Amino acid sequence: MGFLIDTNIWIAIERGRLSAADIHAVTRQSPVYLSPVNLAEIRFGIDLMADAKQKTKAMAMLRRMRRKPLLRIGAETAEVFGALAARLAKSGRGPDFRVQDLWLAAQAIERKFTLLTANARDFKDVPGLKFLAVEGV
Repeated sequence: MGFLIDTNIWIAIERGRLSAADIHAVTRQSPVYLSPVNLAEIRFGIDLMADAKQKTKAMAMLRRMRRKPLLRIGAETAEVFGALAARLAKSGRGPDFRVQDLWLAAQAIERKFTLLTANARDFKDVPGLKFLAVEGV
């Protein structure tokens, strides 16, 4: 068992809305993983920042995040992603899902991990996904 952490949780920790102890209380001794999707979302936000001080702080966060074990996106992940995207499209949800969230879901499903998120709405209808929503973030 392991946990894949949604980018919004990483951001909540950096902003002081959650602590590492809060996450540990949920994950216990289970391993916690980082996705290339997390890195891409954080880097996207950093590159859009205009404030140099904020950008420096965010780059430090990105460096800390990179210390976590990184999951790879491989052929199996891609197939899970494609099947999920098609299933959601057929169900009528269509393009309402964010592609990055679906990649995270595909990684979690492939590895039988729990996705830890602050936004259950993004994942509630993803078939086969086990997720846990952190409230109050």
